[in-house]
Amino acid sequence: MCGHNLFAKSVRAARSVSQRVIAMEARKNEKNEARGKGGNKTSQGDRTEIISEAERIPNVSALPKAVKRRVYALKRLQVQSAHIEAKFYEEVHELERKYAGLYQPIFDKRREVVSGAVEPTDEECEWHSEGEEEELAEDLKKKAALEEKKEESAPPADDPKGIPEFWLTIFKHVDMLGEMLQEHDEPILKHLQDIKVKFSEPGQPMSFTLEFHFEPNSYFSNTVLTKVYKMKSEPDAADPFSFEGPEIVDCEGCKIDWHKGKDVTVKTIKKKQKHKGRGTVRTITKEVPQDSFFNFFNPVKASPDGMDEDLDFTLATDFEIGHFFRERIIPRAVLYFTGEALEDDESFEEEDLEEGEEEDLDEEGEEEDEGDLDPTA
Repeated sequence: MCGHNLFAKSVRAARSVSQRVIAMEARKNEKNEARGKGGNKTSQGDRTEIISEAERIPNVSALPKAVKRRVYALKRLQVQSAHIEAKFYEEVHELERKYAGLYQPIFDKRREVVSGAVEPTDEECEWHSEGEEEELAEDLKKKAALEEKKEESAPPADDPKGIPEFWLTIFKHVDMLGEMLQEHDEPILKHLQDIKVKFSEPGQPMSFTLEFHFEPNSYFSNTVLTKVYKMKSEPDAADPFSFEGPEIVDCEGCKIDWHKGKDVTVKTIKKKQKHKGRGTVRTITKEVPQDSFFNFFNPVKASPDGMDEDLDFTLATDFEIGHFFRERIIPRAVLYFTGEALEDDESFEEEDLEEGEEEDLDEEGEEEDEGDLDPTA
């Protein structure tokens, strides 16, 4: 679990930081707009802030030559530290791979229960929740017991097999996945039986593969759809100080062998064409792309020059979704099915909001203090 916790904490921390940065930028823009209405005059507070910022950041080029040499020596040590950190993350990856093998028998049993291949024993189904017991009053307990007796004496009804629509329900519960889901995807995802993650073998470039296992269906012939995420865990030679651990740098999907007329990633449209010379009109049909979860298996590729911001945003979103499947959905699937994991995620977001509110109050207090300054000073 060490590896999972390490990456999960880093992702949650990154999200927390990004949320705070966005909030701070928004507040800064609001301040600038308010100041703009009153002219471009720089306030005393602004001047003090600029001066203090300059004082905090030393001008290395202005340092004595002997001191600069020592600073450069420290930078070389920092690069060495980054390379050791990269080795650390490589070992974390190996640890994840090792423990993935220990988790797999549990996940295999989960798949058997979900698909209905195995019926859990009474002992395996025992679950005691103090909260649920407290909510259930005594009269309701008696009523439930009577209903249970009636059910036992009634002729057996057709019980559903396994846990119907287990993964589809998870998709609908998680906003990030629900946004990708279209109505025409739902009948297909009812056939999804399991999602697995596999880590790259020792000696191979760092990566992980998501496997989506489907029962036979009328939509495509594949039994497994895959998405490979390639990772980099070494300092960039051009910018070694930016290294903060493994990052996803590319991904590859797979070809879906759709049955005729079943491809939900495209739609057929009819178009009228008029002949320029004769003036006759004909109707043609053509296929055009449409939104679908299954576009997930046909990812875009990064632009060579890295200058397309929309493309970069699409890739970053894809990488985040892949990481979320690996770190959250697969290990905690039942809790996303019941919604309990969603409550945990919301609690974390609420904590971030509370911290943000405190920052707001602090900044408001600072603004009031600035208002007391003599503008002529």
